[in-house]
Amino acid sequence: MLLTLFLAMVFCGAITLLLISAVAFVQDNRFFSSAPKEALEVLKPRSGELFYGARAMGWVLMILSVLSILGVGVVSIWDGIRSGFNFGQFFLRFVLIFTIYKAYDMIFFDWFLLCKFHFFQYYYPEVERVYNGRKYGFNLKSQLLKLLIIFPAASALAAWICTLF
Repeated sequence: MLLTLFLAMVFCGAITLLLISAVAFVQDNRFFSSAPKEALEVLKPRSGELFYGARAMGWVLMILSVLSILGVGVVSIWDGIRSGFNFGQFFLRFVLIFTIYKAYDMIFFDWFLLCKFHFFQYYYPEVERVYNGRKYGFNLKSQLLKLLIIFPAASALAAWICTLF
């Protein structure tokens, strides 16, 4: 259980690094597909870098983040197989990691970074009017869909696949 909680924290940290890298350093609008349609419509492409080497640094950080996310998956599967996990144990591990991540995403990214800290608006001031006055992010329905249906289903599928080995 301790390893599962640690892996969830690593997963959340890697996702945070991915977000910061994309928004602050790479600044490529293609990475913001999950943003509300209203925000996407007013986003202006960034031609210059925040500072010399920002995009290169952002890509390196993004690659490290993706490798960390993959590492969480590899370690959680490898440890489960090594420990003789059954379906329920694998499912619990996966659903806990996803649930902790989604709660973190909803609280830290959507509420704190977007609505309270105005992180995205700092780098993209043109979206300020879209997010102005929001108490929470725009995508609560899709967040809850992921939390209550998609992630448990993906966890069950992954747990079933892992028990085949």
